[in-house]
Amino acid sequence: MRKNLVGWAFLTPIVAYLLLSYAYPLVTTIDLSIRDYTVRSFVRGGAPLTGLTNYVTVFADPTFRTALLNTVLFTVVSLVFQYGIGLAMALFFSRSFRLSATLRALFLVPWLLPLIVSASTWAWMLNSEAGVVNAVLGAVGIDKVNWLTSPDWSLASVTIANIWIGIPFNLVVLYSGLQNIPTEVHEASALDGASSWQSFWNITFPLLRPVSTITLLLGLVYTLKVFDIIWIMTRGGPSGSSTTLATWSYELGFGNTLPRFGPSAAVGNVLILLALLAGLVYVRVQRNQEAS
Repeated sequence: MRKNLVGWAFLTPIVAYLLLSYAYPLVTTIDLSIRDYTVRSFVRGGAPLTGLTNYVTVFADPTFRTALLNTVLFTVVSLVFQYGIGLAMALFFSRSFRLSATLRALFLVPWLLPLIVSASTWAWMLNSEAGVVNAVLGAVGIDKVNWLTSPDWSLASVTIANIWIGIPFNLVVLYSGLQNIPTEVHEASALDGASSWQSFWNITFPLLRPVSTITLLLGLVYTLKVFDIIWIMTRGGPSGSSTTLATWSYELGFGNTLPRFGPSAAVGNVLILLALLAGLVYVRVQRNQEAS
């Protein structure tokens, strides 16, 4: 009995934290999505129950398809480039050379900066008239690009900024994974006559797979809910060309003159469902790897 009480004593703070920080907001969001909330009923209560009406309204809105497609493109492109560049840099820094630690520390700067600072900096750099990017393009004879005001470039612009911010995270995690691979394995492959590419593809990459999986999962969950960068740089425009589910959810709930809390919560729950599906896929992959 004493051991059980001690165990519950250690467990109680964690359970309380999970209930207050995760369970309560989740239940509140679900309740918002199945009721017709107005500003008055949001403050005083008594919002009528509408069931799945808010979800039907959201799915029938043409903006949903655009936001979903932009979210998928933004997430997939960001993950591919963040992981690819992060892995290449991790392999580069895994070789000991002078100033290696200093350079790794400098590459962490984008990750440590507040998102509002990073987004504002990229908005200035990609400014059509006074941005440094267009200044460089003009110096080499390329016409200026309306990065933030053109429907063809707005999504690409926020994606580039998000890739830049996410590379350090991939670098740190993948570098730590590379350090855990025994050097004897690479030495044995070199004695067997394997080239650098063969050693990477047949030894390093498979041994790095568990670390890669968790890196991509965390990157997926983070990228799905990215709001700050897009809202500061483009506010989802122009004409919704860079609107994602996260920015649309905020716009429905707080960006309009008449707040629509129910549809906003419904879009947020769609994001939660996508993140949950990603987590279930990760658990399934981990079980398959452990079984094999």
